[in-house]
Amino acid sequence: MNFAPLIAQYGYVALFIGCLFEGETVLILAGFAAYQGYLQLPWVMVVAMVGGFLGDQIYFWLGRRHGAWVLSHFPRLIPLFDRAAALIELYHEFLIVSVRFVYGLRTVGPMALGMSVVSAGRFMVFNALGAAIWAVGIAGAGYFFGHALALFFADLRKLEVVVLVIIVCAGFAMWLRSRYKIRHQSK
Repeated sequence: MNFAPLIAQYGYVALFIGCLFEGETVLILAGFAAYQGYLQLPWVMVVAMVGGFLGDQIYFWLGRRHGAWVLSHFPRLIPLFDRAAALIELYHEFLIVSVRFVYGLRTVGPMALGMSVVSAGRFMVFNALGAAIWAVGIAGAGYFFGHALALFFADLRKLEVVVLVIIVCAGFAMWLRSRYKIRHQSK
């Protein structure tokens, strides 16, 4: 199966949409696609940075405007919000930058920050810094993953479908694990 035309046509759009939400799996795939020559790594990083930044800004404003409603309708999120709130009091700058690296807190963290006393301007500055670090680091990891595989397999193009499926399955497994932890923490 030839993914090149699909990735070339929809790759950056899919990356942007994926990065508005959790995004790690999509970004690793995009980094791998860049190594394979389907996308350009600098553009992958820029698109991921913008998508990740905007996604967290949206979650921040949802927390700021509708945080109480979210908690009343999704009580399973309360333990995550409580954990995030305790950390926000002590380390809000560090937390703003690093929350996107903690799987499962990517959406809850910015909402909790929105519900806190952190100013919108302060959040925006540190969110941009975090988005840049995240986009470069995760896209680079996907790119270097492709490079490492190429050292072991002479014709990586024959295995790219298998590699893509493995990455997607790993991302799905991480998502299921985070949902399982959320459900069992609230009981």
